[in-house]
Amino acid sequence: MQVLEKLQEKCNSSSGSSSSKKYPAMYSSVLGGIILDPAMMVVPLDAHLHRFLRSAATARIDTGPFPREALRSILVQMTAASGCRKGSIRYWLSAGPGDFLLSSSGCPAPAFYGVVIASEYEQCRHGVRAVTASVPMKPPLFATMKNVNYLPNVLSIMDAEDKGAFASVWVDDRGFVAEGPHVNVAFVTADRELVLPTFDRILGGCTAKRLLALAPRLVDAGMLTAVATRNNITVDEAKRGSVEMAFVGSGLPVLPIVQWDDTTIGDGKVGELMLALSDLLWEDMKSGPDRIQVPYK
Repeated sequence: MQVLEKLQEKCNSSSGSSSSKKYPAMYSSVLGGIILDPAMMVVPLDAHLHRFLRSAATARIDTGPFPREALRSILVQMTAASGCRKGSIRYWLSAGPGDFLLSSSGCPAPAFYGVVIASEYEQCRHGVRAVTASVPMKPPLFATMKNVNYLPNVLSIMDAEDKGAFASVWVDDRGFVAEGPHVNVAFVTADRELVLPTFDRILGGCTAKRLLALAPRLVDAGMLTAVATRNNITVDEAKRGSVEMAFVGSGLPVLPIVQWDDTTIGDGKVGELMLALSDLLWEDMKSGPDRIQVPYK
């Protein structure tokens, strides 16, 4: 009881108010249920779950106890229990509690955790600056799987912030544009073609893939001429041949980039095409076919 009381005191003091919870609910397979007390939280859904389970298999984590439908049900129930209607969810699958050694042989069973994060998400309609990452990017095996090896991401973000930028852009060992930390990058060429780097050496962002699926609507409307992915976008081509550029990720969903290093992108202003793409994604998030009904009480 003393441990729980101290956890509650620490949680209340750090949040400033027990009536306003940034993390309204958490699920833990170790504790066997949904937790509504934040002091106990010490420890497009289908597309995300597909990537999640594929990554877990690559990491050789046993997913047997947590089939896709079970995970989906847990996350929906957790969201409903939280009462949170504006925010996000995050979740993790690990080899489970064990002996703190490198091998997972000392972990008797995998553990799944999820948390609801209350947040007032809004569309990003302003432009930001990006810089070329000085931190080496992950090799393809680790870059293409979702995992918690975020140190390169953290260091690249800190490096960008030190230089007055929002985030960094990684360039691979061949000199081609790759991705940003936790985000993909997208370009609109002078011919009004939307281009993203292919996902064979970087993380296949669910938001980026959804963008590629929705963008043909702008082709039909005559705003874009084509939509494509390429594995050979050079830095010079991206900087000097693009009229618009943006970071693409679930929390943005489209964040226009108006300057990369010392190069101005286009006319240095937020372009209408990235804003139109942002509107498409935003509307899809609110009312698209992949939206999941949450049974709030």
